[in-house]
Amino acid sequence: MWYMYVYLVPMGNAFVICLALLGTGSPIALAQMMPAPAAGASNRAISLPMSGAASQGSVEATQSAAPAGGVDTLSSRFQVGGNYAGSVPAANFPAGPITLTLADAVKLGLRANLGSISADNASRAARAARLQALSAMLPDIGLSASETVTQVDLAAYGFQFKAPPGFPISIPTVVGPFSYSQLQGSLSTPIFDLVSRRNWQAAKESERASILSAKDTRELVVLAVAGSYLQTIATASRIASQRAQVENAQAVYNQAAVRKSAGTNSRIDVTRSLVELETEQQRLTSLESDLRKQKIALARTIGLPLDRDLLLSETLGFSETALPDAETAIRQAFQSRADLRSADAQVQAAERALSAAHAERLPSASVSGDYGVMGPNPTNTHGVFAVTGSINVPVWQGGRIKGDIQQAEATLHQRQAELADLRGRVEQDVRTALIDLETAQGQVKLAQNNRKYANETLAEARDRFGAGVGTTLEVVQAEEQVASAETDYVSSLYSFNLAKLALARATGGVETQMPGLLKGNRP
Repeated sequence: MWYMYVYLVPMGNAFVICLALLGTGSPIALAQMMPAPAAGASNRAISLPMSGAASQGSVEATQSAAPAGGVDTLSSRFQVGGNYAGSVPAANFPAGPITLTLADAVKLGLRANLGSISADNASRAARAARLQALSAMLPDIGLSASETVTQVDLAAYGFQFKAPPGFPISIPTVVGPFSYSQLQGSLSTPIFDLVSRRNWQAAKESERASILSAKDTRELVVLAVAGSYLQTIATASRIASQRAQVENAQAVYNQAAVRKSAGTNSRIDVTRSLVELETEQQRLTSLESDLRKQKIALARTIGLPLDRDLLLSETLGFSETALPDAETAIRQAFQSRADLRSADAQVQAAERALSAAHAERLPSASVSGDYGVMGPNPTNTHGVFAVTGSINVPVWQGGRIKGDIQQAEATLHQRQAELADLRGRVEQDVRTALIDLETAQGQVKLAQNNRKYANETLAEARDRFGAGVGTTLEVVQAEEQVASAETDYVSSLYSFNLAKLALARATGGVETQMPGLLKGNRP
């Protein structure tokens, strides 16, 4: 005997109405009415950070008037902080001393510096955010397969059926257990959703800003590495000069001791020359300690092992440089500075985000559906499908949309203010760098003359002392003058090259201009 059953199967928040025949075998599902998919909630505009600036650290090259006397009229400072002072060290680096040119150091820094690595990762994250925003505009396709075994208590759902007397059909209270197999593909896609489109445009601008920010980070890494390299070779030049001063002081002390033994010199001359010798030796020791620390800092910046000796092959040079016109340099900076272009892209992203917030008030339309096969087993199935088109019209959101719009407006105003401030800062950087380069160039010329005169004075003082018509006081004073002149000369070369580096950074071309930075002869 066969019996026909009508039963409800719970699926999610709806019920499936099924017809079945029960005979000597298992129940067989004959038909199924699938529930229509519910319309989803409306999209929201993405919320951008208030500021578009990425703070990873700082690289600063500054020059100010030197407080002390002498021809060293500029006090140059170079500081590297944050991620730009760190790196990811290279593994399995060859043993032994490492010889570095400036170009080699920059190449290593661009690959290993933490600032560069962090900027690249930020660009990857922005690219991922753009892909996520794009996915909200594209179809969502899925495929599922399932095998279900179930038993339904109809009385629990309030379904009771009493057949008239003599009616040949009866419906039991409990249906099952029975099983069915299902293979189904689903698709949902938006037709019109302006919020999603504006969100994607905002994410696209944010990605562009991140790429430009990464390019600006490369400029800062080049500045950090080149500045640290300059600082280190300047200290090495001071050491070479100081060793010459130690040798001069040693020669004067030996000469004073010989004349004391011969009775032609007083003890005070020997003591004075000894104090001068020990002072010069201590200066040399201090400079050598400073050089070792600077090499360690440079190795940290470019990812080299800290236990290796760095041999820097470049030297400070000088070649007179024609100063560019200020307005021309400023226009070049406005066109080339990647940080300025990144800030402009951040403003564009904020404008798209504000447009998305306004679009939350508009209707959106979408289509969803599924198609598959269902049956008591995989070999006995029938096609089932459902298609739903929906329009979502926001009526009242409790002030949420207004809040999203006000937040997006605040973000846009903040980023516009940051862009205006950055334009002023770029112009300030260019004008300041031009002033520093002009001053440093004049200081090098003055230091060259002073160095020449100091060495002539020392030669004359030593000749007078050797002839017995002068004292060690004259020689010591002349040696101090030479030491000061050599220090001023090295400092002026460092200030000049640092000013060239700062101008290249200010105009947005430090990476391209870096190879010619140290070109020139050392007189």
